[in-house]
Amino acid sequence: MPVLSNPRHERFAQELAKGKSASAAYAAAGYEGDRHNASRLATNDNIADRVEELLEAGAKRAEVTIEMVVREYKRIAFSDIRRAVNWHALTTETNEEDEDGIPKTQTVNEVALVGSDEIDRDTARAIAEISQTKEGALKVKFHDKKGALDSIARHLGMFVDRSEITQTVREITDEPVSADQWAERHVTEH
Repeated sequence: MPVLSNPRHERFAQELAKGKSASAAYAAAGYEGDRHNASRLATNDNIADRVEELLEAGAKRAEVTIEMVVREYKRIAFSDIRRAVNWHALTTETNEEDEDGIPKTQTVNEVALVGSDEIDRDTARAIAEISQTKEGALKVKFHDKKGALDSIARHLGMFVDRSEITQTVREITDEPVSADQWAERHVTEH
């Protein structure tokens, strides 16, 4: 699909492709701020096709596919720290006894990293940082699991924008309108 003939529509599509909300893209395209109109314009077939085309072109330039991005999110979202770190408590008897003559025990927690030659590829990609203090304490930091899960959920359409719900509720609860008025507001011809 070539550049849209309406410059405002083209700008609106470009702003949506950059990740702006429909309202922000609408304002950037030079329209007066109306979330309802912005939402309706975003669902226009020509706009939606142009946004998809822009996103695909950007991904091709970056040699990135949706599948690659989702796969990377999946690595982070479903990572398991036990694949990178081993830990266990080690209990040993000491040379001391309690008041009943029973030998005292001492428990020490041992933590060890899985070697870089043993760790699986997905887990290695999910790790953001590994560090060790002067005292020998290890720190393993994974990428943000919740952020990755949220991104996957948005990709799958699991979340609904609350502003869209609020706008719909307002439309439903506004004063009654005739069928012609409703059709004029909500029906677009293709």
